[in-house]
Amino acid sequence: MPTTSDTDVNVEVDADCTAVEDTVVRAVAAFRAGDPVLVHDAADREGETDIVYPAGAVTPSAVAHLRNDAGGLVCAALADGVAEALDLPFLDSSIDHPTAGGHDLGYDARSSFSLPVNHRDTFTGITDADRSLTITELASVAGRVDRGEQYGPDDFAREFRSPGHVHLLRGAAGLLDERRGHTELGLALARAADLPPAVVVCEMLDDETGAARSVADARAYARVHDLVYVEGRDLVADLS
Repeated sequence: MPTTSDTDVNVEVDADCTAVEDTVVRAVAAFRAGDPVLVHDAADREGETDIVYPAGAVTPSAVAHLRNDAGGLVCAALADGVAEALDLPFLDSSIDHPTAGGHDLGYDARSSFSLPVNHRDTFTGITDADRSLTITELASVAGRVDRGEQYGPDDFAREFRSPGHVHLLRGAAGLLDERRGHTELGLALARAADLPPAVVVCEMLDDETGAARSVADARAYARVHDLVYVEGRDLVADLS
């Protein structure tokens, strides 16, 4: 009867580790090239796969891609340091209404939502071209702040207005050490790819059920469209 030796087990474990590392390396390389990556957070969290783009690479076609192939809410995530420099609050702390706050989310201790904005050069703000402009200009601002340039709330207000059609998310100060949502997973990818700390995330929804797209379907979509699919736990393990 065949037996499994310790050597065989070690080879299998090493192969699994190599496969995970290769996926993360490919995800970072794709991001650096401006390509989207599919990121699944965790089954015991939101249990959703988001299409994640570097914000600076978001063209009108990319916004259309998110609308048509993801279908969730198109949001732009900024690193905590950028949000702090721009005085961007968490939205629930800035709404003076009984519905705000409570922190009773089923998947996390708090929401990452900050202000929704439009760039001042947009018209309605909702078109693919308008949202692309807002998002790429946010990436430009994030890069400037990250490089230590003098840019504050008044500068931001001269370029952007709120309310708008691009929902800002504020990353956790400790990034993946503090929170492991798509906001932080995407920003960790940007950091690993040496890109400005600004990313776009959008949940993949199932057209038939209206629920989150299953992991199996998200993986199949990635294979068909030659995109990288990566599990949040693997990003945490390699990028924390």
